Amino acid sequence: MAQEVAGSNPVSHPNFSIFKYPRKTHMKAFLPISKEDLKKRGWDELDIILITGDAYADHPSYGASVIGRVLEHGGFRVGIIAQPNYQTLDDFKKLGRPRLFFGVTSGNIDSMLAKYTANKKIRNVDDYSPAGKAFLRPERAVLAYVNKLQQAFKNVPIVIGGMEASMRRLAHYDYWSDKVRRSLLLDSKADVLVYGMGESQVLEIARRLKKGEDKSALSDIRGTVVVRNSIDNIKDYALIPSFEDISANKDKFNEAFRMIYSEADSVRGKTIIQKHADRFVIQYPPALPLTAKEMDEVYSLPYARAWHPVYDKCGGVPGFETVRNSIISHRGCAGGCNFCSLYLHQGRVVQSRSIESIVEEIKAIAQDKKFRGTITDIGGPTANMYMAACSLWKETGACLNKQCLVPEKCKNLTLGYEHSIRLWRELRKIPGVKHVFVGSGVRYDLLTDKYSDEYMRELCAHHVSGQLKVAPEHCVNSVLKLMNKPAFAKYEKFIDRFEALNKQLGKKQYLVNYFITGHPGACLEDALELAMYLKKKHIYPEQIQDYIPLPMTISGCMYYTEKDPFTGKYVYAAKIPSQKMMQRALLQYKNPNNKKYVKKALTMLHKEGLRVMFLA
Repeated sequence: MAQEVAGSNPVSHPNFSIFKYPRKTHMKAFLPISKEDLKKRGWDELDIILITGDAYADHPSYGASVIGRVLEHGGFRVGIIAQPNYQTLDDFKKLGRPRLFFGVTSGNIDSMLAKYTANKKIRNVDDYSPAGKAFLRPERAVLAYVNKLQQAFKNVPIVIGGMEASMRRLAHYDYWSDKVRRSLLLDSKADVLVYGMGESQVLEIARRLKKGEDKSALSDIRGTVVVRNSIDNIKDYALIPSFEDISANKDKFNEAFRMIYSEADSVRGKTIIQKHADRFVIQYPPALPLTAKEMDEVYSLPYARAWHPVYDKCGGVPGFETVRNSIISHRGCAGGCNFCSLYLHQGRVVQSRSIESIVEEIKAIAQDKKFRGTITDIGGPTANMYMAACSLWKETGACLNKQCLVPEKCKNLTLGYEHSIRLWRELRKIPGVKHVFVGSGVRYDLLTDKYSDEYMRELCAHHVSGQLKVAPEHCVNSVLKLMNKPAFAKYEKFIDRFEALNKQLGKKQYLVNYFITGHPGACLEDALELAMYLKKKHIYPEQIQDYIPLPMTISGCMYYTEKDPFTGKYVYAAKIPSQKMMQRALLQYKNPNNKKYVKKALTMLHKEGLRVMFLA
């Protein structure tokens, strides 16, 4: 096993070792999806059956596949049912009754996001489905799947997890129904909810059930949520406002969120309890971050790195093509953008794999006859946070009242640029590898000072495919502050460095800029200012993200309550569809369908004189 880089992952995980009870795995064989597959393995039954709203692609970018492989290598017989027909019970019964439990996830994306746009219109494509076909995944998929399982099987433990469960683990504001909803665990009537990445949690659940522990006794597992009738035996917890209180009072909603946010740390976080009527939803502290050795183990498992052959006839799974030859180097993000759910899912502590592990993975990919020589991406939530570390993470966790990057990078946060450079140089030596690109977005504010010179030069010289992704999000500093993004001057400084460096290198490379319209605090005047900036720079963004209030995010609180949850100050939120459409239209003024919205926006702002600029 490769050696762990000192300081890269500060917290060990005493309950996690996928090799604690290892068994011989079926190398590169897909997990069973049918009774015929069980017969081939000589199995009569499965220990665990995973239900997922995604098509089945056996790749470390797909959460259900990672959990399946970890459980399999931990000694359990695991099967998978992908995108079951939720109109009947047949698909849910096709692998029989599991000996231990069902695991349920909506897939890599919240099912409401998968089905609806920001304007609540139905999407006609689902990239995580075969041939991109829509409607194979139900809305509120976790609820739909658990309901069918409970009809088909009595008294089988059901564990829910994934992004949908993680973001809805406590009472939360739901944008699509425009109301506060209960914890998904209560609504689904499942037995345990796993939040976060989930490897250590599901292993502990499986091992305890294997030992004969009753599902009602699955308590005190980090990174899980349970429902109980009493909390008499729980000590040192934070009691947050109840579901009933936060439903009736938006100030109570923000109070609950502040408490959830303050305890969302694996080192200092307490158990959180929230009453729903006469029952208690109990969230245990987050799972401890994985060490480099544990991360290496997870990503060294025998993934087939392909969609299941049952999808060959329809042309495969579109979303899989974007990650087929991509590499996950780390997880967690110290950025803390207010609109992002990563803080409450992966956490702020960055967990990185060893260089040796990544090299071995790419060497294996290079042996595939279908590999054409290009690694499309190597990165994580933020590509240039690989091997980032903080001296405080081990003892005190992520700081409660201080951000790692805003307004400036904290002096205690060290960036692993020298490790990235060494990794890239090792990868360029691998036979059969022609290109290794950084396709994930980078934090441009970490690429503006002298300490990033060598990293920037190496990146631009060898690892940009022609376009580098960055996310300035907006140009108005008051909006950026509400997003917890750096001041816009940082972005402009980065542009100057990027262009000057590429000129020195003799390369024509460009930035792919991501912008958000309609974020809380962003009004029509702000959208016009951004539109004017982009026009001046001759930038016409084809892709604009309309802000969507994700459950259990700071920005989601601002949108729902129209207050900053930490300061209590009023925050404007564009909630009327035409308000949001006008903001978007100003940025995409060349689109003929947007002309009427641009005209309306300029009239409302008393800026009719700009019609020639935007409507000519």
